This record gives sequence, C-alpha cells and structure tokens, in this order.
Amino acid sequence: MTELSADERAIAAGGSGEGAAMAMRIVAEAARLMGAPRLIPVASAHIDGALYHGDSGTLFAEKLVAGGARVAVRATLNVGALTPHGCVATRLPPAQHEMAARMMRAYEAMGCEPSWTCAPYQAGHRPKQGTDVAWGESNAVVFCNSVLGARTNRYGDFLDIACAIAGRAPDYGLHRPENRIATLVLDVSGLSEALRGAEVFYPVLGALLGREAGSEVAVIDGLQGHADEDRLKALGASAASVGGVGLFHVAGVTPEAPDLATALGQRLPARTLVVTPERLSAELARLSTSGATDRVDAVAIGSPHLSLAEIDALERRLAGRRLSTPLYANTGRHVLKPLEEQGRRSALEQAGIVFVVDTCVVVTPIMPELKGGVLMTNSGKFAHYAPGNTGYAVTYGSLGECVESAVAGRLVREARTWS
Repeated sequence: MTELSADERAIAAGGSGEGAAMAMRIVAEAARLMGAPRLIPVASAHIDGALYHGDSGTLFAEKLVAGGARVAVRATLNVGALTPHGCVATRLPPAQHEMAARMMRAYEAMGCEPSWTCAPYQAGHRPKQGTDVAWGESNAVVFCNSVLGARTNRYGDFLDIACAIAGRAPDYGLHRPENRIATLVLDVSGLSEALRGAEVFYPVLGALLGREAGSEVAVIDGLQGHADEDRLKALGASAASVGGVGLFHVAGVTPEAPDLATALGQRLPARTLVVTPERLSAELARLSTSGATDRVDAVAIGSPHLSLAEIDALERRLAGRRLSTPLYANTGRHVLKPLEEQGRRSALEQAGIVFVVDTCVVVTPIMPELKGGVLMTNSGKFAHYAPGNTGYAVTYGSLGECVESAVAGRLVREARTWS
C-alpha cells in the first residue's frame, strides 16, 4: 500500500487542476504496482515520451496540456521524431508529421526544455550525486546513475512526464541505496592496455555487460586511467540496449566506486566474470548482422548523440577528404550551435557529412528505404536497434573504420587485436 501525503492526495483529487491530478494518480498507481511505500520528491526529469510512436501519445500529451499541467521540476526533452529547418528531412507521411509536431509542441507547452537530445548530461543537465530524479531514455538513465551518481529508475514513456508534473517518483529500486550495491564483478584487468584504451572496445564491453548483468548491478574492475565520459556513455548505452542495465560502477572511476570493495558494499560478489579476448570477440561478432560483405550503403554515428569532442575526432579522421557514402552524424542542437558559430558545419556538410539534429536515424525514417542495405556504425545502441527499426543490416566498427569506409564507399578494416 502506497501512502500519499495530504498534499499529494489534494493534488490527486484535482486541487491543482485536472492535468496535475491525472499525473499524480498515474505516479501513485505506478508506486502501488511497484510496491513502493511512498512517493519521494525529485529534483528533475528527462522526458523520453515526446517521441512520436502513434497518435495516442500525442493525444495523451494534449490532454495534459488541456488540463493545465505544467512540470514542477526542470524537465529536458529526449529526441523527437522531427528535425529542425535546415537539417535533413524525415520521411514521415504528412499526417504522422503533423501529429509528431503537435506532440513536440505539447511537451514544450508543459514547460519542458526543448533540448531534444538523448545526451542531456552533455547539454548542461547534470544532477548532483545522491539527488533523486525521474529520467527516461535508457542511455540517459544509466549515465545519470553510473557516471553522475544521481538516482533514478528507468522511467518509461508517459510515466516520465507524470513524475515531472507531480514532482514525485515512487520510492523503490535504484532510488534506494541498498539497491545500488554491485553483486557482479567484470574483471577486465587482464586485457591489454591498447585494447582498454581503444574507443571501439567500450560498446563491445557494454554489450557483454548487458548480456551478463540483465538488470543486475555490476562493477567493472580494470578501467582506471582509460574511461572518459564519452567512453562511459558508449559503454552504458550499449549495456542498457542489450540488457536492462540501469546502473553500473567502474572501480576507481565512477562516484560510488572509489574502489572495488566500496562498490560491492564491503561484501563478496555473488559472481565474478573474468573478461577474455575470446569472449569479447564473440560479443563483437554479435554486433554485426551483415555477414561477410564489404558493402556499406550508409554510415551512422551518434547514438547517444555526438559530443563536441566526438565531432572533433570525426573532423580529424576525415582530414579534409570527401565522402563517397553518406555519413549521418546524429547530435543535439547544443553541439550544432557552436559548430555553426565556428564555421565548421558547412565545411563538414560539403565533405558529405549529413547532420541529424533533435532526432536520429534509428527512431524516425530518414535514410532511404533500401532492400538489403548495410549500415555501418560505431554505436552499440545503433547496432542493436538498427536492423529492426530501419531494415538495414549492420556492420560494427571503430570511428576510424566508419570514416575510412565512408570515404572509400566500401568496408575498410583497420588492423587490431582483441588480446
């Protein structure tokens, strides 16, 4: 039984308007279903539910707006289904395009920030360690919990906006300190320094983490001195796509894991997996579904959205050359703006880069329909979702391999070893 405070009961009864009442009732019912004893205040929210999947989502948002609902806390918006003027267009039919636009307008009308990025933590939304928040979007959730040390469960579409309006979330799961203690150890300390220092390694390790952990909390040992924010972003996104991971620790790196013992709560782990090159090679193979082909019809990077540092790396790899195959660079408006101010956007577009802003090629139709098409990516998340969402088979590779393949118009592999 979930106990509501007097204020919460008053809001649920309509004291602050029908929109707020509907939101509070949704949060209270979710708490009851999860066995949460109470609701807790949250400091912010990140809303995944503004992506158009059908008319019902738009009508739900517009009903909240009609009821006078406004977010009670800071609320950033995840990707939508449309791109802004001046960027590559989506292929949504007119009726769906209009419903998607109405949905986006409704969320902005409720006071949500028009950030339209799946990496809000790189666009200034960084709650402090120990803060309770209500975030949607699996990669954002796992980064928020793991890298920032804030506390959120994986809030699904529509529950996320309800929490933002209510300013409350159910008190269960990863909001509770006892549920944030690792029980699984992934030991990567036996892998080579070169491998642990390679960006291509992190989505593969994330896929392995997701497959092994499911929703279990794990701590990774052996990444000290190697794991920067973009690598942890890639690792977490892959883990949260392949599995139900909402939190992982990295010993000596992430805020709740100053050392292995602390991450484990001073207990012995339930199990330990020593990560071997052979296991990584098997996981690497799973990320590619295209088989033995050198065909590359499109390249897509930026899931999660590219940071400015990742754009810098792309630019260095490109080195002024022109592409033979389109390379879709998915990013947020917080990154595109400085690129425009610095005059870099137009130069990259002239080289063949296609910027996808406020959305991405896997959640809305942008790339041409192509029977038997092959998409190359360096994203574990794209590799996991692209075959089902786009119809393209996937070839996974490093950023360097993606750029070289886009320049050549066919698959180009770099020499590397997983030892």
